[in-house]
Amino acid sequence: METRTEISSLGEFGLIKRINKGIKTQLPDTIKGIGDDAAVIDSGEEYGLLTSDLLLEGVHFDLTFFPLKHLGYKAIAVNVSDIAAMNGIPRQVTVSLALSNRFSVEAVDELYAGMKAACTDFNVDLVGGDTSSSRSGLLISVSVYGKVKKDKITYRNTAKPNDLLCVTGDLGGAYLGLQLLEREKQVFLANPEMQPELEGKDYVIQRQLRPEARMDVVYELAEAGVLPTAMIDVSDGLASDLLHICAQSGVGAVVFEERLPIDEQTFLAASELNIGPVTAALNGGEDYELLFTVPQASYELIRNNPKISFIGYITDKKDEVVLHTKADSRVPITAQGWN
Repeated sequence: METRTEISSLGEFGLIKRINKGIKTQLPDTIKGIGDDAAVIDSGEEYGLLTSDLLLEGVHFDLTFFPLKHLGYKAIAVNVSDIAAMNGIPRQVTVSLALSNRFSVEAVDELYAGMKAACTDFNVDLVGGDTSSSRSGLLISVSVYGKVKKDKITYRNTAKPNDLLCVTGDLGGAYLGLQLLEREKQVFLANPEMQPELEGKDYVIQRQLRPEARMDVVYELAEAGVLPTAMIDVSDGLASDLLHICAQSGVGAVVFEERLPIDEQTFLAASELNIGPVTAALNGGEDYELLFTVPQASYELIRNNPKISFIGYITDKKDEVVLHTKADSRVPITAQGWN
């Protein structure tokens, strides 16, 4: 009798590892395959970057509270973020849609209005895709092609001991925004007359519904003459994504709890929802900030950039990734992000 292994027993990253094990690249211009934020292709003077992402209704978004225009914007932004994580510049996108018959032409127009706004903001061209019918809601597949100079590319597996650990923006807001929206949805389902209580929570709601890819920081690092030694975008949560960098680079890390950038509104939302703000910052995910390492010599060049926080450093203690708490103890960082 054939054995059956449940995908849940492997988890997302275990499944990716298993798929990768059975795939060998053959072409000389394939520089990097599975295992980073984007595939890397030799295109002559530069490297081409290729990434793709799926967004499924009921898994990645809930149309009860997700405006279609914001969803269109987010679909482009989360893919551009992968190009940013390779220190690249996005150029072209393709979008494929599967739609059920409950979506009108006007709904599709609204979705694409958001996509077009994102394409304008990130200076990319929407150049094609595919459409199909769906028996269960909405599915969006986006691919982005970008470019990077060969001496400027940044991978996940190249962090070095004594590098400084940096993150852009702030963390935990997107997760708490989702929790608030889910809470208000349940209140609405119980009593459609109830008005949502989201006043003063616009920042964390926006972090969930309309995230930005941090191309601004990619440009600013280049202007400052700083090339990260390793980089990843924070999609699965700081803990999970830092563990990727450490595992692939064969290094450890120390993160200082007091250095984690957490917005005031995130603190307030965490308190209201009885969720630890540090837990949200470490494990929340969907912030789409950039987590990167730089040599210590780069500190002076970017220390005054208000968009960048220095949250720790890289060590040579492989498999030892720890949080240095405010109470002056060290606890292991484990991945509890999305699966």
